[in-house]
Formats: sequence, C-alpha cells, structure tokens
Amino acid sequence: MEPHGRGIEWVGVGQSPMRLVGSSKASDEGVEAAPRLPERTRAGVRRVRGAEGRTLLAVHFGLAEVIQIPEELQHMSAESSTRVCAKRSQSTDEAYVTLLYGDEFLLGVRVLGKSIRDTKSKKDMVVLVSDGVSGYSKKLLEAEGWIVEMIPLLKNPNQVRPTRFWGVYTKLKIFNMTNYKKVVYLDADTIVIKSIDDLFKCGKFCANLKHSERLNSGVLVVEPSEALFTDMLSKVKTTHSYTGGDQGFLNSYYDGFANAHLFEPGLSLDELKAPEMQRLSTLYNADVGLYMLANKWMVDEKELRVIHYTLGPLKPWDWWTAWLVKPVDLWQDIRQTLEESLPGTKGGRNPRDAFLVKLLFLLPFLMLLFCCYRYFLQALELFCSLFRSSLLERVRHLYYRLRSGGSLAYSVVSSFTGTSNQQLYNGMLSKVPAALGGISVAVCFMVTVISLGLAFFIVPQQVMPWTGLLLMYEWTFTIFFLLFGGYLLVIYQWGRRRAAQSEISSSDPESSDYDSGKGHQRQLSSCAAAAGWSYGLRMAFLAIAVPSLPFLLGISALFPRLGVMVAGSMVLVAFMAFASEHLAIRSFLKGLEDRDTPWTGNMCALC
Repeated sequence: MEPHGRGIEWVGVGQSPMRLVGSSKASDEGVEAAPRLPERTRAGVRRVRGAEGRTLLAVHFGLAEVIQIPEELQHMSAESSTRVCAKRSQSTDEAYVTLLYGDEFLLGVRVLGKSIRDTKSKKDMVVLVSDGVSGYSKKLLEAEGWIVEMIPLLKNPNQVRPTRFWGVYTKLKIFNMTNYKKVVYLDADTIVIKSIDDLFKCGKFCANLKHSERLNSGVLVVEPSEALFTDMLSKVKTTHSYTGGDQGFLNSYYDGFANAHLFEPGLSLDELKAPEMQRLSTLYNADVGLYMLANKWMVDEKELRVIHYTLGPLKPWDWWTAWLVKPVDLWQDIRQTLEESLPGTKGGRNPRDAFLVKLLFLLPFLMLLFCCYRYFLQALELFCSLFRSSLLERVRHLYYRLRSGGSLAYSVVSSFTGTSNQQLYNGMLSKVPAALGGISVAVCFMVTVISLGLAFFIVPQQVMPWTGLLLMYEWTFTIFFLLFGGYLLVIYQWGRRRAAQSEISSSDPESSDYDSGKGHQRQLSSCAAAAGWSYGLRMAFLAIAVPSLPFLLGISALFPRLGVMVAGSMVLVAFMAFASEHLAIRSFLKGLEDRDTPWTGNMCALC
C-alpha cells in the first residue's frame, strides 16, 4: 500500500512508537484484513475521500489501514486535540489509586500526588473521578501527573448511614481495575512520607487493623479481579456494614482478616510467599486520631510511611486544623512545595479565591480608616472645646478675684461646680433602666456567636493557615463592632426618647443646674468614644492572646491546649460582660444628655 496516494491529505498528528496486533477480519467498508504487524511500528492519521464524496480519517500503522472514522465525528479544535494528545496513559502494570467525588477534596489529591512523586516512585498514579468533579480540576490533576478516569458512582444500599456516605461504595471499583496487576489505594486525606513501593509485594488483599481489630479502608493493597468485583456487587445488599459504608462492608466480606499474617517487606522474594490476605503495619496507615490521644506516634516516627488524617471535620486542607493538630504541619509543608501546574495554583492556592482573599483583607481596613477619620474629627472638636472651656474658666477666676478683693479662692468655685455636676450625673444615672446591664451582656454574647459563625462562612476554607487566621480575626471583629455598635446606637436613641418624655420644664429650679452643668457634662460624654475604643482594643488583645497562649507556653497536646484556651476564654468572657454593660449605660446617658441636640444620623457607634 502506497503511503501517499492520490487524493490523500495527511493530518498533522505526532507519530510515536506503538505496540500493535493486526486484525484478522476485514471491515464492512471493504478494507482488506491487516496482516500480523511487527511488535513496534509507527502510527499516523490521514484524510481520504470515501464513497459519495464522504471524507474519512484513516488510521495508518505503516503497513495497513485498520480503521476508518467519519470526519464529522471528529469535530475537535486544535486546543482540545492537543489536550487529548497530552493526556497521560498507562505506563506500568502497577499503580497508586485514589478517589475524588468533588472539588472540595481536590487539594488533598494534589498533595497526595506530590508526596508520592517526592518518593521517586515510577508507578502510575490514577485518580477515579465522578461527574461531580469539574473539568478544571481534571485538567489540573492531569497536569500534575495523574491519570484521570471517569467512573459512575455506586449507590450506597444502606438506608441507615451518614449522608456523606452516599457514594462511598464506589471505592469497590478499584477491585475491577483489571488493566493493572496490582494497585495500592490511598484515601485523599493521606500523605506518603517514605517510599511504599514495597506494598506491591503484598498479597491479593492487604489493609491495616485498627479500632477493635477492624480493618481501615484508607490504605488498601488490591489485586484486581473481575470475578471478585462481580461477587462483591452481588453481595452489597445482603452483607452487613457496621459503618453504613464501604469500610464496614469490607470488614464483613473479609471476615477472617483479623487472623491474617503481618506483611513483612524486609523478607527476600524467596521467603516472601504472599498469602491471600495480609495485615499492614501501622507504619503504612498512621492514624492522626491516635496521635492526638497520646501526643505521639505509637510507632517509630522515623519509620513512618503513610499518615492518615482521620479526624472527621478536621481535614488537613482546612486552615483552622493546622492550629489544633500538630501533624498537619507535615501536610502543609508538602502543600507549599506544589508547583504552578496551572496559573495561580502554586502552593496549593485556588485562583478563584485570590481576588476574594484580597477583597476580604481590604474591606475591614477601609472601614477602620473611616472610623479613625471620624474619631479624629471628634477628638479635634473635643480639644477645641476644652481649650475654650479652660480659657473661660481662667476669665471667671480672674473676675471673682477682682470682685472679692482676692479673698475668694478659685478652688471653692471649682469645688462647687464639681459637686453640682456630680449630683447631676447621679440624678441622670438613676434614670437608667435596671435591666439594661443584663440585656446588654446577653446581646453581647449573642453577637459574638453570630460574628464567629459569619466569619467562618465568609473566610475561604482552604486558604493557608496564617491567611485564614488573620481573615478570621478581621471579620469577627468587624462584624462584632458593626452589630454591637448598632445595638449601642439603639440604646442611645432610647435615652434620647426617655429624655424627651421627661417632665422637666424650663421653669424647673433644676433646669438652671442642668444648663450650668451641660457644657461640662457634654465634655464627659465626648469621652465615651474614647472609652469605646479603649474597651474594643482591650477586647481585641484578649481575643488574640487566648488562642496564642498554648503556643507561647509550648503546649502541643490537644486536650491541654484546649484547656488553656478555655481558661483564657473565661477571662475574655468576664471582660466582655463588664465592657458591654458599661458601654450600654454610657450610650443611654449620652442619649439623655443630647436631648436638645439634633441627631446627625451618625451610624458609627464608636465615633
């Protein structure tokens, strides 16, 4: 067959060595049966004209055309064509496998892959993904060396189960990966510390025992078999699962696993006669949950191979976990070495969160600058008022001295004025509602809970630990001051309405006392803003100091760390109760004092 016939146009496809076996049957299109091909030849694709003017793509293997595909089925852009050609394919008969149900576990799979590559392993890395994984995530994983295989989810047959276990039976599909001789399955919340290629010497089914002699399905060694997989599927509805998921099913299916022999990778190939089932050492599935109980590993830390982060909601990619669980530092160290496989992904970053993180950092600072500006204007006004008041007092002092011939001391006038103002202040304090303090404390704690909840919701979950902590502080304080400041504004308006409803008339003898002390009292109320800022800064200091105490004291164990934080939190709670009560009373009194002053509509409670 001539390689370049008449009417033939070659398509630009890279020609690489392929291992092929020729077909023994002729096609319906009249293509002659291809003879037996040599072990290695070179492949190509060309465009030919078929019957009725149809254009076909003919696959050429150097000796024969073995298939023809209508061109209308090949509508692929140059970009998609390049992507398909770049997709990784199987290169060995052994592989590391993991599962990905959705994008929320993507970072875990990336870090797992990086930890495997760091051990210099040459085995394939395969990730089984469901339709819940975005195209961007699949493209990113392919760029980082994963072979991405789409699979449909297996529905969980158990009615009584956690909601998150809906598709966990999909893990059974690793038993049907018959294109591989053996696979090592790793959960997405694991990392490899040292090479585990020796696991491929293990038996047909290997796992680690924990939790009352029950196997954990986070790390498995499997010899795939279609017959085994078919048998499993036939029993999923009748086999009991104590967890309601795949782990419970495997414990029931391999009911004699607790008696399996321990896998010993140090033995020679002659001595290593792997039985059907073998138990893996804790070195291959070190449980972080057990570490937290004793604050140390139950095995030699230098010999650890795989760390499994089995703490439920405390996954290593969540920013807050690093501040509670010490072994997460190892996971974060690997994360920071992730390369920029796609733009904006270096260090495990999510390019979709980049703008959001910058915006979340900037907004509280802009609000703080605005409040500082308002506070500066009020402080300037207070300074001018004090300067004018001081000058007036000096003039009054000189007037009394001249009138009395110097016999009347200024201290008497000052003492009289101070006593009058104190009496006026005590009279106003008696008008404060008795329940205001208790209500303010309750509102303060309710606002604190709301602020923490909203801040957790706003801050992206998978940012770096320091980024998450700073954003959490920023937005907790911002939301708290906005909400509690709004409450103080309501109390202020309450005081103004109470003063307007009072029966003090302009002819009342106390009115002159009120008017004479009004200026000085307004100076005192002007200091309320300074007091508000003082309380706020002290509260912020305590809120930062409380979670920092365990680190400053060098406490790494989880429960002692939590104990110190709880003790510090009690101090913070006591101060918040004191501050909220006093700020509310100050706001109410300021409303009483400003009864004759038009409200400017100032919404900044601390300004």
